[in-house]
Amino acid sequence: MSSESHSASHRRTRRDHATETAEDYVEAIADVIGQTGTCRVADLARRFAVTHVTVTRTISRLQSEGLVETEPYRPVRLTAKGRRLAEKSRRRHDLVVQFLIALGVGPETAAIDAEGIEHHVSAATLARFEAFVKDRSGS
Repeated sequence: MSSESHSASHRRTRRDHATETAEDYVEAIADVIGQTGTCRVADLARRFAVTHVTVTRTISRLQSEGLVETEPYRPVRLTAKGRRLAEKSRRRHDLVVQFLIALGVGPETAAIDAEGIEHHVSAATLARFEAFVKDRSGS
């Protein structure tokens, strides 16, 4: 690999890491809202096993990025932009899980492994994952 390719690879990894938390949070918020109707900071703190302060700081950042809306002592709501990112993240996550299962990885391990892989896989690779899954399922 050339030094330019190495540089491009590292730039992409840094960019992926920068969006990873936002993607995880909007996906979690959408899941909690889908399950219970509302999502509170405490729900996210439990889900991610982090402190209330950590969630509050992250939600503040997501609010400044236009992904969520919130007010003190009120539930967290996704904006249209946040809902789009949550849907995109969920589809990507589900596809990675399906791909890993098609390779023979157990469902529980596939779900765990997908949490890391989903943030770092390119659109081209995801398209190959999807084609592989479709070929295996016959659809």
